[in-house]
Amino acid sequence: MEMKRVLLKLSGEALAGPNKTGYHEDTVKEVARQVKLSADAGVEIGIVIGGGNFWRGRTSEAIDRTKADQIGMLATVMNCIYVSEIFRNAGMKTEIFTPFACGSMTKLFSKDAVNECFSKGVVVFFAGGTGHPYFSTDTGIALRAIEMDADCILLAKNIDGIYDSDPKINPEAKKYDTISIQEVIDKQLAAMDLTASVMCMEHKMPMAVFSLNEKDAIANAMQGKINGTIVTA
Repeated sequence: MEMKRVLLKLSGEALAGPNKTGYHEDTVKEVARQVKLSADAGVEIGIVIGGGNFWRGRTSEAIDRTKADQIGMLATVMNCIYVSEIFRNAGMKTEIFTPFACGSMTKLFSKDAVNECFSKGVVVFFAGGTGHPYFSTDTGIALRAIEMDADCILLAKNIDGIYDSDPKINPEAKKYDTISIQEVIDKQLAAMDLTASVMCMEHKMPMAVFSLNEKDAIANAMQGKINGTIVTA
């Protein structure tokens, strides 16, 4: 897989590392080190981060779903601001875009503005999801990858690929090296949520799922070396 422009999805939980919540700075610094290797090699990189290290609105029944999702959007903004600064400290140029105004903290999303950043070697963070409730960060990265004509979506997870069943429950679960997005949808394998999966299928956007916990996993994935599951469109 040739990687000239990629979008990387990190879970909020991944940023928390062993802390389980908030941030684990050494974990984020390691992500920055790996991303910088590819950025220095000329790969154009966009990043989407979940908000699960602070908030999972769908688990709360005490407040309105729309408000819960808005809290989640703001959690992703906080995460992108934090990770962006760690990246800057590592020597990268960064910019954060959101689909809604956040004062001077972020810039309002524009395809032209993002393309200009990419042309200058800037690592771009897409925060705030789609800007609308009922859409996950999975859908957000699918949307941005399609809009920005990315070569691939890279999903760094706490599991090393896609399995035919939950390997935590079934020790005989089979891992797929390659699978089509249609099969992922048909078998409801949950690599991404259904809305995001259908969008990737319709727009022929490939994905790769791999474990964040393996050494140099991000750096390798951005070079097209996927030690996980490749999802073809």
